[in-house]
Amino acid sequence: MRQPANSELTLLQFGDNSLLPLLFGEHDQYLAHLERQLKVTLSARGNRLSVEGAPEAVTAAVSAIESLYKRLKGGLPVGDGDVEGVARLVLAGETKAGCGSELLVETRKRKISPRTLVQGRYIDSLRKNELTFGIGPAGTGKTYLAVAVAVEMLISGAVQRLILSRPAVEAGERLGFLPGDLRDKVDPYLRPLYDALYDMLPGDQVTNRLGSGEIEVAPLAFMRGRTLSNAFVILDEAQNTTPMQMKMFLTRLGENSRMAVNGDLTQVDLPRGERSGLAQAQQLLAGLDGLAFVEFTETDVVRHPLVMRIVHAYRSLEEGGAGECDLFAKS
Repeated sequence: MRQPANSELTLLQFGDNSLLPLLFGEHDQYLAHLERQLKVTLSARGNRLSVEGAPEAVTAAVSAIESLYKRLKGGLPVGDGDVEGVARLVLAGETKAGCGSELLVETRKRKISPRTLVQGRYIDSLRKNELTFGIGPAGTGKTYLAVAVAVEMLISGAVQRLILSRPAVEAGERLGFLPGDLRDKVDPYLRPLYDALYDMLPGDQVTNRLGSGEIEVAPLAFMRGRTLSNAFVILDEAQNTTPMQMKMFLTRLGENSRMAVNGDLTQVDLPRGERSGLAQAQQLLAGLDGLAFVEFTETDVVRHPLVMRIVHAYRSLEEGGAGECDLFAKS
Protein backbone atom coordinates (compact mmCIF):
# COMPACT_ATOMS: atom_id res chain seq x y z
CA MET A 1 0.00 0.00 0.00
CA ARG A 2 1.38 3.39 -1.02
CA GLN A 3 1.91 6.10 1.58
CA PRO A 4 0.35 9.55 1.07
CA ALA A 5 2.80 12.05 -0.40
CA ASN A 6 3.10 14.00 2.85
CA SER A 7 3.32 10.87 5.02
CA GLU A 8 6.36 9.43 6.74
CA LEU A 9 6.92 5.93 8.13
CA THR A 10 9.30 5.14 11.00
CA LEU A 11 9.98 1.73 12.49
CA LEU A 12 10.88 1.39 16.19
CA GLN A 13 12.41 -1.75 17.67
CA PHE A 14 12.56 -2.46 21.42
CA GLY A 15 15.15 -4.52 23.27
CA ASP A 16 13.03 -5.66 26.21
CA ASN A 17 9.89 -7.46 25.07
CA SER A 18 8.65 -7.85 28.66
CA LEU A 19 8.01 -4.10 28.86
CA LEU A 20 5.89 -3.88 25.73
CA PRO A 21 2.54 -4.87 27.33
CA LEU A 22 3.10 -2.06 29.84
CA LEU A 23 4.13 0.34 27.08
CA PHE A 24 1.22 -0.46 24.76
CA GLY A 25 -1.41 -0.79 27.51
CA GLU A 26 -4.22 -3.29 27.87
CA HIS A 27 -5.70 -3.98 24.43
CA ASP A 28 -3.19 -1.40 23.08
CA GLN A 29 -5.12 1.39 24.80
CA TYR A 30 -2.05 3.61 25.21
CA LEU A 31 -1.22 3.30 21.53
CA ALA A 32 -4.80 4.24 20.68
CA HIS A 33 -4.51 7.29 22.96
CA LEU A 34 -1.31 8.42 21.25
CA GLU A 35 -2.87 7.88 17.83
CA ARG A 36 -5.78 10.17 18.71
CA GLN A 37 -3.68 12.80 20.43
CA LEU A 38 -0.75 12.95 18.00
CA LYS A 39 -2.61 12.17 14.74
CA VAL A 40 -0.51 9.16 13.74
CA THR A 41 -1.10 5.49 12.93
CA LEU A 42 0.66 2.97 15.18
CA SER A 43 0.97 -0.72 14.30
CA ALA A 44 2.68 -3.24 16.62
CA ARG A 45 4.12 -6.56 15.51
CA GLY A 46 6.38 -8.47 17.87
CA ASN A 47 8.97 -6.11 19.31
CA ARG A 48 8.51 -3.62 16.47
CA LEU A 49 6.24 -0.64 16.21
CA SER A 50 5.58 1.30 13.02
CA VAL A 51 4.71 4.98 13.25
CA GLU A 52 3.05 6.60 10.25
CA GLY A 53 1.77 10.11 9.68
CA ALA A 54 2.82 13.62 8.83
CA PRO A 55 6.58 14.13 9.44
CA GLU A 56 6.13 16.44 12.45
CA ALA A 57 3.51 14.12 13.95
CA VAL A 58 5.80 11.10 13.54
CA THR A 59 8.65 12.99 15.23
CA ALA A 60 6.41 13.82 18.18
CA ALA A 61 5.06 10.27 18.44
CA VAL A 62 8.53 8.70 18.34
CA SER A 63 9.66 11.07 21.09
CA ALA A 64 6.62 10.21 23.23
CA ILE A 65 7.02 6.46 22.78
CA GLU A 66 10.74 6.53 23.49
CA SER A 67 10.11 8.62 26.61
CA LEU A 68 7.52 6.17 27.93
CA TYR A 69 9.82 3.21 27.17
CA LYS A 70 12.71 4.86 29.03
CA ARG A 71 10.36 5.52 31.92
CA LEU A 72 9.52 1.82 32.12
CA LYS A 73 13.19 0.83 31.85
CA GLY A 74 13.91 3.15 34.75
CA GLY A 75 11.43 1.27 36.93
CA LEU A 76 8.67 3.88 36.77
CA PRO A 77 5.05 2.92 36.05
CA VAL A 78 3.12 4.12 33.02
CA GLY A 79 -0.56 4.95 33.35
CA ASP A 80 -3.20 6.91 31.48
CA GLY A 81 -2.04 10.18 33.02
CA ASP A 82 1.59 9.54 32.06
CA VAL A 83 0.66 8.84 28.45
CA GLU A 84 -1.50 11.97 28.34
CA GLY A 85 1.26 14.03 29.96
CA VAL A 86 4.03 12.89 27.62
CA ALA A 87 1.79 13.53 24.62
CA ARG A 88 1.19 17.08 25.84
CA LEU A 89 4.89 17.65 26.36
CA VAL A 90 5.89 16.58 22.86
CA LEU A 91 3.06 18.64 21.35
CA ALA A 92 4.51 21.61 23.25
CA GLY A 93 7.86 20.98 21.57
CA GLU A 94 9.63 19.22 24.46
CA THR A 95 11.51 16.62 22.43
CA LYS A 96 12.94 14.85 25.47
CA ALA A 97 9.69 14.67 27.37
CA GLY A 98 10.03 12.66 30.54
CA CYS A 99 13.50 11.35 29.70
CA GLY A 100 15.47 13.34 32.22
CA SER A 101 15.68 12.44 35.90
CA GLU A 102 16.46 15.94 37.17
CA LEU A 103 12.77 16.75 37.70
CA LEU A 104 11.83 13.35 39.10
CA VAL A 105 10.48 13.58 42.66
CA GLU A 106 11.07 10.49 44.81
CA THR A 107 9.02 9.76 47.92
CA ARG A 108 8.65 6.62 50.01
CA LYS A 109 5.65 5.34 48.04
CA ARG A 110 6.15 6.63 44.51
CA LYS A 111 8.24 8.47 41.98
CA ILE A 112 6.56 11.49 40.44
CA SER A 113 7.48 13.24 37.22
CA PRO A 114 5.95 16.37 35.65
CA ARG A 115 3.26 15.86 33.03
CA THR A 116 3.39 19.35 31.55
CA LEU A 117 6.10 21.94 30.95
CA VAL A 118 4.63 24.21 33.62
CA GLN A 119 4.64 21.38 36.14
CA GLY A 120 8.33 20.90 35.37
CA ARG A 121 9.02 24.60 35.96
CA TYR A 122 7.05 24.43 39.19
CA ILE A 123 9.09 21.50 40.56
CA ASP A 124 12.30 23.27 39.58
CA SER A 125 11.18 26.48 41.29
CA LEU A 126 10.15 24.67 44.49
CA ARG A 127 13.65 23.27 44.75
CA LYS A 128 15.55 26.43 43.84
CA ASN A 129 13.56 29.29 45.37
CA GLU A 130 12.79 30.05 48.98
CA LEU A 131 9.26 31.10 48.03
CA THR A 132 7.20 29.84 45.10
CA PHE A 133 3.66 30.89 44.19
CA GLY A 134 1.68 28.38 42.14
CA ILE A 135 -1.36 30.06 40.62
CA GLY A 136 -3.89 28.40 38.36
CA PRO A 137 -7.05 26.30 38.05
CA ALA A 138 -7.99 23.16 39.92
CA GLY A 139 -6.51 19.89 38.77
CA THR A 140 -3.13 21.23 37.65
CA GLY A 141 -1.17 19.47 40.40
CA LYS A 142 -0.16 22.52 42.43
CA THR A 143 -0.82 21.02 45.86
CA TYR A 144 0.18 17.47 44.93
CA LEU A 145 3.57 18.46 43.53
CA ALA A 146 4.30 20.84 46.39
CA VAL A 147 3.62 18.09 48.93
CA ALA A 148 5.75 15.68 46.89
CA VAL A 149 8.76 18.01 46.83
CA ALA A 150 8.26 18.81 50.53
CA VAL A 151 8.18 15.11 51.47
CA GLU A 152 11.27 14.48 49.34
CA MET A 153 13.17 17.24 51.16
CA LEU A 154 11.97 15.96 54.54
CA ILE A 155 13.13 12.42 53.77
CA SER A 156 16.52 13.65 52.54
CA GLY A 157 17.06 15.80 55.63
CA ALA A 158 17.10 19.06 53.68
CA VAL A 159 14.37 20.28 56.06
CA GLN A 160 13.38 19.03 59.49
CA ARG A 161 9.65 19.73 59.40
CA LEU A 162 6.77 19.80 56.97
CA ILE A 163 3.96 22.27 57.69
CA LEU A 164 0.77 22.22 55.61
CA SER A 165 -1.86 24.92 56.03
CA ARG A 166 -5.11 26.18 54.55
CA PRO A 167 -7.41 29.08 55.40
CA ALA A 168 -10.68 27.69 56.79
CA VAL A 169 -12.84 30.29 55.07
CA GLU A 170 -16.11 28.54 55.90
CA ALA A 171 -15.06 28.02 59.54
CA GLY A 172 -15.88 31.42 61.05
CA GLU A 173 -18.96 31.39 63.20
CA ARG A 174 -20.18 28.18 61.56
CA LEU A 175 -17.28 26.25 63.07
CA GLY A 176 -18.94 26.10 66.47
CA PHE A 177 -21.90 24.24 65.03
CA LEU A 178 -19.77 21.38 63.72
CA PRO A 179 -19.53 18.30 65.97
CA GLY A 180 -16.37 17.29 67.84
CA ASP A 181 -13.33 19.07 69.21
CA LEU A 182 -11.28 21.71 67.37
CA ARG A 183 -9.38 19.15 65.31
CA ASP A 184 -12.62 17.45 64.27
CA LYS A 185 -13.99 20.84 63.21
CA VAL A 186 -11.04 21.92 61.03
CA ASP A 187 -9.96 18.55 59.60
CA PRO A 188 -12.52 18.61 56.75
CA TYR A 189 -10.86 21.77 55.40
CA LEU A 190 -7.43 20.11 55.55
CA ARG A 191 -8.40 16.72 54.11
CA PRO A 192 -6.86 17.32 50.64
CA LEU A 193 -3.48 17.86 52.32
CA TYR A 194 -3.79 14.61 54.26
CA ASP A 195 -4.76 12.80 51.05
CA ALA A 196 -1.58 14.00 49.35
CA LEU A 197 0.54 12.97 52.35
CA TYR A 198 -0.84 9.44 52.35
CA ASP A 199 -0.04 9.23 48.65
CA MET A 200 3.63 9.97 49.37
CA LEU A 201 4.28 8.12 52.64
CA PRO A 202 3.12 4.83 54.21
CA GLY A 203 0.23 5.36 56.61
CA ASP A 204 2.20 4.45 59.74
CA GLN A 205 4.89 6.98 58.84
CA VAL A 206 2.31 9.72 58.35
CA THR A 207 0.77 8.89 61.73
CA ASN A 208 4.14 8.76 63.52
CA ARG A 209 5.41 11.99 61.94
CA LEU A 210 2.16 13.77 62.73
CA GLY A 211 2.40 12.56 66.31
CA SER A 212 5.99 13.75 66.71
CA GLY A 213 5.28 17.14 65.14
CA GLU A 214 7.64 16.45 62.24
CA ILE A 215 4.60 16.91 60.01
CA GLU A 216 1.99 19.47 61.00
CA VAL A 217 -1.33 20.10 59.28
CA ALA A 218 -3.08 23.17 60.64
CA PRO A 219 -5.42 26.00 59.65
CA LEU A 220 -3.81 29.29 58.68
CA ALA A 221 -4.82 31.00 61.93
CA PHE A 222 -2.42 28.68 63.79
CA MET A 223 0.56 30.26 61.98
CA ARG A 224 0.25 33.64 63.69
CA GLY A 225 3.18 34.62 65.92
CA ARG A 226 5.45 31.77 64.78
CA THR A 227 8.82 31.72 63.02
CA LEU A 228 9.04 28.65 60.79
CA SER A 229 12.70 27.63 60.47
CA ASN A 230 14.17 24.47 58.90
CA ALA A 231 10.77 23.69 57.42
CA PHE A 232 8.95 23.28 54.15
CA VAL A 233 5.73 25.26 54.53
CA ILE A 234 2.79 24.96 52.13
CA LEU A 235 -0.20 27.29 52.06
CA ASP A 236 -3.01 25.82 49.99
CA GLU A 237 -6.16 27.62 48.74
CA ALA A 238 -4.28 30.89 49.21
CA GLN A 239 -6.85 32.82 47.15
CA ASN A 240 -9.01 32.72 50.28
CA THR A 241 -6.56 34.66 52.43
CA THR A 242 -7.07 38.33 53.12
CA PRO A 243 -4.14 40.70 52.44
CA MET A 244 -3.42 40.82 56.19
CA GLN A 245 -3.41 37.02 56.46
CA MET A 246 -1.11 36.70 53.46
CA LYS A 247 1.34 39.21 54.94
CA MET A 248 1.24 37.35 58.25
CA PHE A 249 1.94 34.02 56.59
CA LEU A 250 4.76 35.19 54.32
CA THR A 251 6.57 36.87 57.22
CA ARG A 252 6.71 33.53 59.09
CA LEU A 253 9.53 32.37 56.80
CA GLY A 254 12.60 31.47 58.85
CA GLU A 255 16.13 30.25 58.18
CA ASN A 256 16.66 27.25 55.90
CA SER A 257 13.01 27.11 54.96
CA ARG A 258 10.97 26.86 51.80
CA MET A 259 7.46 28.12 51.18
CA ALA A 260 4.93 27.14 48.54
CA VAL A 261 1.79 29.28 48.20
CA ASN A 262 -0.89 27.83 45.93
CA GLY A 263 -4.25 29.13 44.81
CA ASP A 264 -6.81 29.65 42.07
CA LEU A 265 -7.85 33.28 41.65
CA THR A 266 -11.02 32.23 39.82
CA GLN A 267 -12.36 30.51 42.96
CA VAL A 268 -12.21 33.16 45.68
CA ASP A 269 -14.65 32.44 48.52
CA LEU A 270 -14.04 35.61 50.53
CA PRO A 271 -16.96 37.90 51.37
CA ARG A 272 -17.97 40.19 48.54
CA GLY A 273 -15.72 43.24 48.38
CA GLU A 274 -12.84 41.58 50.28
CA ARG A 275 -9.66 41.53 48.20
CA SER A 276 -7.73 38.28 47.91
CA GLY A 277 -4.33 38.32 49.60
CA LEU A 278 -3.00 36.13 46.80
CA ALA A 279 -4.04 38.63 44.14
CA GLN A 280 -2.38 41.44 46.06
CA ALA A 281 0.82 39.42 46.57
CA GLN A 282 1.00 38.62 42.86
CA GLN A 283 0.87 42.32 42.06
CA LEU A 284 3.06 43.52 44.92
CA LEU A 285 5.87 40.94 44.97
CA ALA A 286 6.46 40.25 41.27
CA GLY A 287 10.13 40.67 40.42
CA LEU A 288 11.55 40.26 43.93
CA ASP A 289 14.71 38.13 44.21
CA GLY A 290 14.38 34.75 45.88
CA LEU A 291 10.79 34.07 44.88
CA ALA A 292 8.97 32.99 41.75
CA PHE A 293 5.45 32.95 40.35
CA VAL A 294 4.51 29.88 38.30
CA GLU A 295 1.21 30.27 36.46
CA PHE A 296 -0.81 27.26 35.33
CA THR A 297 -3.58 27.26 32.72
CA GLU A 298 -6.34 24.81 31.79
CA THR A 299 -3.87 23.07 29.45
CA ASP A 300 -2.01 21.92 32.59
CA VAL A 301 -5.03 20.15 34.08
CA VAL A 302 -4.01 16.54 34.75
CA ARG A 303 -7.27 15.16 36.09
CA HIS A 304 -9.99 13.64 33.93
CA PRO A 305 -9.99 15.29 30.46
CA LEU A 306 -13.49 16.61 31.17
CA VAL A 307 -12.05 18.77 33.96
CA MET A 308 -9.97 20.65 31.39
CA ARG A 309 -13.07 21.32 29.31
CA ILE A 310 -15.01 22.45 32.39
CA VAL A 311 -12.25 24.90 33.36
CA HIS A 312 -12.14 26.22 29.79
CA ALA A 313 -15.94 26.62 29.68
CA TYR A 314 -16.05 28.66 32.87
CA ARG A 315 -13.15 30.82 31.73
CA SER A 316 -14.91 31.47 28.42
CA LEU A 317 -18.05 32.49 30.31
CA GLU A 318 -16.10 34.89 32.55
CA GLU A 319 -14.40 36.44 29.53
CA GLY A 320 -17.69 36.85 27.66
CA GLY A 321 -17.00 33.94 25.33
CA ALA A 322 -19.14 31.03 24.22
CA GLY A 323 -20.44 30.29 27.70
CA GLU A 324 -21.97 27.18 29.16
CA CYS A 325 -22.23 25.33 25.86
CA ASP A 326 -18.45 24.84 25.88
CA LEU A 327 -18.90 22.54 28.86
CA PHE A 328 -20.00 19.76 26.59
CA ALA A 329 -17.77 20.50 23.63
CA LYS A 330 -15.55 17.73 22.41
CA SER A 331 -11.84 18.09 22.98
